[in-house]
This record gives sequence, structure tokens and C-alpha cells, in this order.
Amino acid sequence: MNSTHLIVGLGNPGPRYAATRHNIGQMVLDHLAGGTAFSAARRAQAVVVEGRMGDPVTGTRTILAKPTTFMNTSGGPVKALASYYSVDPAHVIVVHDEVDIPFDTIRLKQGGGEGGHNGLRDISKALGTRDYLRVRVGVGRPPGRQGTADFVLAPFNSTERRTLDVLIAEAADAVQMLVLDGLLSAQQRVHAPREGA
Repeated sequence: MNSTHLIVGLGNPGPRYAATRHNIGQMVLDHLAGGTAFSAARRAQAVVVEGRMGDPVTGTRTILAKPTTFMNTSGGPVKALASYYSVDPAHVIVVHDEVDIPFDTIRLKQGGGEGGHNGLRDISKALGTRDYLRVRVGVGRPPGRQGTADFVLAPFNSTERRTLDVLIAEAADAVQMLVLDGLLSAQQRVHAPREGA
């Protein structure tokens, strides 16, 4: 297997879902793409941007991918892309929304459970392993008695939108740290308490 990294942003297709909490993974990938247009992938239901992180010539080859299926069937496209580009699961990075950590918080991990996240569950099943990397972007828990599904399929509120761009940029930085520096170094930097916190 080569050292190519497959970076997958989870979400649902179409304008109805584009600005919802569930689609923050795809927002992070749009930021990473830096204005480069995604194009249809070969042999997978996804759109991709191929590039490098670090040095433009010698840097780590990366495939940014957004499945065009709904969230709970993300596994098929991820498996097809990993196979096509010969990417080992240890070099698959999935960027996704996470209700179990507060909004404006980012956590990195490899493996572990899916926490009720149907997109992750489908990816684990398709890859036959949970040992891929995750960039967990906190969206917080639903207020009051609102159901989790309704909460993640709703747009960010006005307060959240004020700092959403910063959160997306920080998640994109975390992806780059994972690719260039590895999990442990990235965790030490991303999980460190913020100044003034």
C-alpha cells in the first residue's frame, strides 16, 4: 500500500442539506480544496479533488472526497475509493459531525466505536475495520427534547454561525496535521487547552 491519504467529508447530497450540522465534514473539505472544483470520481459515488499536502511536488498525495450518497450509505463510496487509489484504512481520514462533544471543539482519534453515527457505522462495515482516522467536529447536543436526527439535519443557529468559519478552518488544519505529522503529534496540538480558556 502507498502513503496516499484518502480524506472523506461526510454529509448528505443536495442544497437542502448543504448548510446543516450533519454536513460539516463536507464544509471542511470545501475549505481544504481551496476553491478547486470537485469532479466525479471513477468507480465511486463521490466527487474528488486530487492534490498534495506539504510540498506541492514532493508532499503527501491526498484525495479529498465527498460521497454523493446519503450519509448512512457512505461506506460503499469510501471502500470503492480506498480500493481504486490503493489506500490502507490507516490512511483513511473521515471528517464528520459529532454530537458527543461541544460545538467549537475538535477531537482526533483512530478506531473505536461509532457513537451512533450511521455514516461511520456504514464505513466501518464496508472497510471491515474501525481502524481509520476520524476528525470529530463538535456540533453539541440537541437542546431540550429535540431529537438528535432533527438537530443534526438543521442548519447552524445564528450564534454558531458567528464562529463556524473558524471551526471549519481549525478542522481543516487538524486534517493537515494528521497527514503531515501523524496522529500523536496532531492530537497533542489539537487537544491542547486554548489560551485564555
